Amino acid sequence: MRIVPVAFDHPDAVKLSDQVQLEYAERYGGEGDLTPLDPAEFAPPCGLYLIAYEDDGTPVATGGWRSQETSEEGYAEGDAELKRMFVVPEVRGRGLARRVLAALEADAAARGRVRMVLETGDRQPEAIALYLSVGYVPAPRKFGVYREYESSRCFVKPLA
Repeated sequence: MRIVPVAFDHPDAVKLSDQVQLEYAERYGGEGDLTPLDPAEFAPPCGLYLIAYEDDGTPVATGGWRSQETSEEGYAEGDAELKRMFVVPEVRGRGLARRVLAALEADAAARGRVRMVLETGDRQPEAIALYLSVGYVPAPRKFGVYREYESSRCFVKPLA
């Protein structure tokens, strides 16, 4: 297993993003996540996008972070926002999400970000359990595109 940085619009990233969008649509109905995402937002030093590959070159997990600053959407100065965390169903339960998440947190901290933030939904209990298990806590106030949705769950974690 290897985890490598790629561009947000790399073909493997697009493939995995399409898969996660299908899963969102299945769990929540509708079109998936409508959060606007610009590939440039995930380019270092303002962000990072990672893909985990099997030894045979198959992309199986992904995740990224992008810089956020104080905004009307509820972000704070120095935030790093976690986006597109996803592990293909066939390899879930092997700790890949934890490895990708740890790498993203380390990179964001090294680049001066002070807090990792994320928004997920109440129909993703396994994601919520993962985040809680590694030190995330419910945000004091919601942020992001879905901040006014009842099903939205926002979490934060200080970066050392």
